[in-house]
This record gives sequence, structure tokens and C-alpha cells, in this order.
Amino acid sequence: MPRRKRNAGSSSEGTEDSDFSAEHTDSSESETHMVRNTRLTRSSLRLSRNSQDIKQSADHDESPPRTPTGNAPSSESDIDMSSPNVSHDESLAKELSLKESGLAHRPKRRRFHESYNFNMKCPTPGCNSLGHLTGKHERHFSISGCPLYHNLSADECKVKASSRDKHVEERMLSQRQDENRHSTRQQAQSERHLRYKEKVTEMRRKRNSVSQKDKYMEHRPSNGSSREPLLENITSDYDLELFRKAQACASDDLEKLRLEGQVTEGGNMIKAIVFGRYELDTWYHSPYPEEYARLGRLYMCEFCLKYMKSQTILRRHMAKCVWKHPPGDEIYRKGAISVFEVDGKKNKIYCQNLCLLAKLFLDHKTLYYDVEPFLFYVMTEADNTGCHLVGYFSKEKNSFLNYNVSCILTMPQYMRQGYGKMLIDFSYLLSKVEEKVGSPERPLSDLGLISYRSYWKEVLLRYLHNFQGKEISIKEISQETAVNPVDIVSTLQSLQMLKYWKGKHLILKRQDLIDDWTTKEAKRGSSKTIDPTALKWSPPKGT
Repeated sequence: MPRRKRNAGSSSEGTEDSDFSAEHTDSSESETHMVRNTRLTRSSLRLSRNSQDIKQSADHDESPPRTPTGNAPSSESDIDMSSPNVSHDESLAKELSLKESGLAHRPKRRRFHESYNFNMKCPTPGCNSLGHLTGKHERHFSISGCPLYHNLSADECKVKASSRDKHVEERMLSQRQDENRHSTRQQAQSERHLRYKEKVTEMRRKRNSVSQKDKYMEHRPSNGSSREPLLENITSDYDLELFRKAQACASDDLEKLRLEGQVTEGGNMIKAIVFGRYELDTWYHSPYPEEYARLGRLYMCEFCLKYMKSQTILRRHMAKCVWKHPPGDEIYRKGAISVFEVDGKKNKIYCQNLCLLAKLFLDHKTLYYDVEPFLFYVMTEADNTGCHLVGYFSKEKNSFLNYNVSCILTMPQYMRQGYGKMLIDFSYLLSKVEEKVGSPERPLSDLGLISYRSYWKEVLLRYLHNFQGKEISIKEISQETAVNPVDIVSTLQSLQMLKYWKGKHLILKRQDLIDDWTTKEAKRGSSKTIDPTALKWSPPKGT
């Protein structure tokens, strides 16, 4: 397009008026303007056609047109296309550039497989994580979507997926045809329904009579539980195909949940548990079986600690569960608080479930299944429905280092209510009965370390408050409280009550700390304390 000269009387800097008057131009200039005007009208016609095509393609886009910077044009700062200072062809060109920039700034559509975490691997031995049981995805990371686990290949899964889609289309077409018919409440079956019924009956009668016992005997020992058992010839091909379709649908649903973030690979797969009347968010990963862990939410019986997959299964279990308290002997009861001693050898399943539950809220716990060498002391709170789990601690039956606690946990719904100190106090009460000096097993969790330091501080301040003598020794404090001397020294140092003077270590009796403790103790009351007289227990033999 030839460049136009600016009129002398024009006040605009970047644009020119579209009409050229004879008062400001001579005849030669008017002829050149007529030629240029015809060129402008042709170019404006082409631009208008392009803009109309763009408008038709952008009718479905509800977002406003964007400027080259990516922002929608404002009414004040941006150019008004209907202004008389802008020529018609330049306004169309401006609108075309805005449309093109708006399309350019749209985000790219993300491909489906880009949402996968390629660092994850399928747990099936020998699987390369390629393919999916549904035939719709390029990768998988769980047994539910593994073609190799189901004794299939990725190509076979794709072929089965296409046949399923074709069958769905045929079924949808037949349903639309049936809807066009005049439907009544008791409609007779059509000829197509009768033919299909006869076909299914005939297919179910046909079964391969060739025995594949040798094939089954070779498959199971060589693959073990890492592969699905061979299902051919167990039932008819029609029923087996129905089962395969159900497997594919379930795997597809799990994949959708994974893409939505409700199910994650690795890490803490169980996000929440339903425990009694509470729904608890988990903190750490626990090694539950994969078919339960991949669900993201577990349903647990709060009495027998069995874990289930759905609310319906839990409701049916609760209707027939006869447990109302932990197994074992009740060795302590005061008010609604009870403590049960559970032997890991006698009640192995319950203790294993308890350890798996505890790992959801503990970081350093490594014991899950080898529970036979341990005793578990479970604290409960009773009401008219049963004894509800508050917390527990475990200890070795024979500890060479005199550990009185191996693992300790207070359930999240009972935290910051004094139950943690009750569990610690009860563990030291058992050490006093055994006439031993105890200490918790290291390493302690973060919350466990805070609870133990608070308990040791309270024990020392109580002892110093009641002490009336002039000389005191750490050994006497240890024998009186059953606390390890190392723990006593570390607590005194943290309280700045241990000083070195003239070659001797002295314990300073800080009255300000004792007064603060007595004030808090008076406000707290005695409802969350352990009564030694309520303990009915003798040390197990052989310890």
C-alpha cells in the first residue's frame, strides 16, 4: 500500500482524514488521491472480509479480545475503533492484529500424558510402566492399570478398548431406537432383545473342555502373587469378558481420581481415615496393602482396628463386630479411663493394625509386623458405646537397655488434652513397680520429645517442691522418680538449675519456677493424672 502524505490542516499525528477536500488540494493532487482511494477501498474490503471470518470463529470465545500485552483493552487507555480520527482500513487492521494476538496468547492445550510423573514405576516385577489396562492411557503406575499383571499386552488392551467402545456405540444406538418406540409400563421384549438373550445363553453354554491344568501349574509357581491367576476356562468367555470390562471400568475410575489429585503415587497415599465419629487427616505414609493405600481414604473399626475400603463395608462390619474394647487384660481403671495390656504374641493381628495406624501419625516408626517381642498398653475412654482408643505405648518384653517405651502415640483427636503425659506417667509407674529406672527409646519424634521434656520438668519441679532436706543427689531423684539420670541432667541444664562451683556440681532450687508450676497445677486440677492405687498389675514373668 503506498504511503500517504499528511494534510497540512490535519491535527492528528499518527493518522489522516479519509476525505480529501478540494479547498486544500489542486486538481493533480485530487487525481492521485482518487487512485489511492480506490486502492484503499480494495484493501479495506479484503480486511473486512478477514475480520468477519475471525469474528465468526471467535463467537464461541466468551473472553474479551486481548491486547498484545495479554490484557483486555480498557475504555480509557486503548484506542476506540469508532473514532473519526482513525481511518476505516487502519481500524480493521488494528482489530485483525488484536484478534491474532488474542489467539496467540491462549494457553496451549496440555497433552494427556504430560500429567504423568515419569519418575514413578509400576510395582509389578519386569513391567516398564507402558500401556494401561483401559487402553486409553500411555502409562500406568499401579497394579490396577498394569497389563502385565493381568496377563495382557499393551496392544491387546488397546484392541479390547476399541471393541468396548464399538459395543457401547451399538448399545447407545439401540437405546435411541427403543426410545423412539411408544413405550408403555409393561412393554414386551423386542425381537432384537430376544435374539440377544438367546445369543448370551448359547455363549454361556459353550466352554472350552480342554484341560489347562498344566498351564495353570506352571504359571502360579513361576509368577507367584506378582501376576493375576489365569482366568481362562474357569467360566464362559462371555462372563470372563464381562469381568474384564468391570476391571477396565474400575481402573479408569482410579485413573481419573489420580489425575484429579485424590489419589497420588508414592508418598502418603492415604490422605484421610474415618475412625469412629472422626475423620482424621494423615501426616505420614504407612505401608498398608496397595489395594487399600491407593484409595486415598480408609475406613476403620475403632474397636478391632480392621481397615476397610468403603463406608458400606464398615457399616456392615460394625453391625456384627462384637468387640467393644481392646483385647488383653484391663490393668488400670479410674473413672472413664482404662488401660489394657495386649500381648503382641497372643493378639498379633490387632497389634499389627495398631502399628499401621500409628505410622500414619509418626515419622520415625519402623516396626509394623514383628510385634511378638512387644507388649502394648492401650489407653481408652469409655462411654455407653464402648472403650474408644485414646493412645498407646509399646515396650519390649526383655529390654537390655531398660527402655520402658518403644513407641508412644496419642490419637490426634485427643492431643493437647493431657493424655500424652498420662501415658508417659503410666510408663514410669510400671517402671517403679518393676523397681527399674526407665527411659524412652531413641530417636523420639518431634511431638514425643516435647512431651517428654515437659514431663521431666514437671517431675523435677514436683520433687523439689516436696523436698525438705539440705542435700540432694541425682541418684536419689532417679530412684524416687524412675527417670534415667541422663534425662535428669539434661532437664536440669535446660532449666539452668545445674551449676559448677568450686569443683562440685550443685542443684539450684529456683523458687520462681516452682511457684509458676504450682500455679499452673492448681488451675489444671487432678482430672488428667494417673492414680497408682488404681493399678492392678504385676510384672510379667521372665522380665
